[in-house]
This record gives sequence, structure tokens and C-alpha cells, in this order.
Amino acid sequence: MATLALLLYVAYLVLTFGLRTLIQLRRTGSSGFHGLGGRPGSAEWIAGVGFTVALLVGAAAPVLALLDVVEPIAALDTTAAHVAGLLLAVGGIGATFYAQVAMGASWRIGVDPGERTELVTSGPFALFRNPIFAAMLPTALGLTLLVPSWVALVGLVGLVAALELQVRVVEEPYLRRAHGEPYARYAARVGRFFPGLGRLD
Repeated sequence: MATLALLLYVAYLVLTFGLRTLIQLRRTGSSGFHGLGGRPGSAEWIAGVGFTVALLVGAAAPVLALLDVVEPIAALDTTAAHVAGLLLAVGGIGATFYAQVAMGASWRIGVDPGERTELVTSGPFALFRNPIFAAMLPTALGLTLLVPSWVALVGLVGLVAALELQVRVVEEPYLRRAHGEPYARYAARVGRFFPGLGRLD
């Protein structure tokens, strides 16, 4: 399972970061990558660093399992958990890429406070305000179930925390400033990560 998890993780990074960046470059002339924002120690900076670290820890989990450095958590190391993990990971990878493509020219990694892009509210964005991040969560859970170790769990928890911080402290305030009333109306009717949940008043 560790080999499969590692291959899926590599495919995930190549597809959702590599290929999507190439598509953005070809379409707009920009990579869409803004890197870490904020001053060191700020919430924005912590969210960016936390996201990066969580991805690295998640990738380390199958490597460490292959090297027999960490033992699997016995209660989660079952065939049923592995099958569920495979379905979640594959489905999550596909959903992440689909949401990234649906974002069109507005797709980016990180926030440039001076940048103004179109507010996307169609496709998967009609169901969730953050469908890319929403799809990353089952992906990470699925990969964790394929190699259920304490390292994988730390990566999963770290990713959830980083995404929550990024969305609540960085993305939503930026979108409010950039789009004003249209974003306020959109956020009042569409949930954050799940349909109907996390709507903003």
C-alpha cells in the first residue's frame, strides 16, 4: 500500500501543481503562483508554511512506511480502510484538478493583495466556495488510510489546520475586499467546504 500511496501522491502533485501551472502559463502568461505571503509570523505566513509542511509530511508518510521507519496504526491498517482510502484519494485527486480547471484564469496559489481576478461562482463553485480545498481533504484522508501511521495523521491534521487558517484569515478577507457586495451575497448562500455549511452573514 505504501508504494501505491507514494505513486498517488506524486501523481497528485504533478497533476494539481505541475500540469495546472503549465495550463495557467499557457493561458495567461502567468504561473498563478504567488508564494508565501505576509511577514514571517503573521497568520498568512503561518498558513502558507503550514500548508507546505503538511504536504511534505504527508509525502513523507509512505516513504517512511516503505523504509519500515514507522509502523502502521493497526486499527486502520485493514483491507476495508485501504479500499476506502484508494477511492477517496483517486476521487479527491480528480475533483481537485477539476475544480482547479473550473476556476479558469482566476486560478492562483497564494494571494496577491493587489491582484483582481474574476469571482468564479459556477460549476463546483456553485456548491462550495472552496472546492479545491474541499477536494484536498478527502484526498489527504484517503492517502492517510492507505498508509495509516502517526506521520500520516500529523500531515492530515496539519493540512486541515492550514486550510482553515488560509481560508478564514487570508482568502475570505481578500475576496471581500476585492469583490465587495457580490462576494458577500455569494458567501451568504454558498458553504465554505460543504454545501450549506460555513455560509457568511
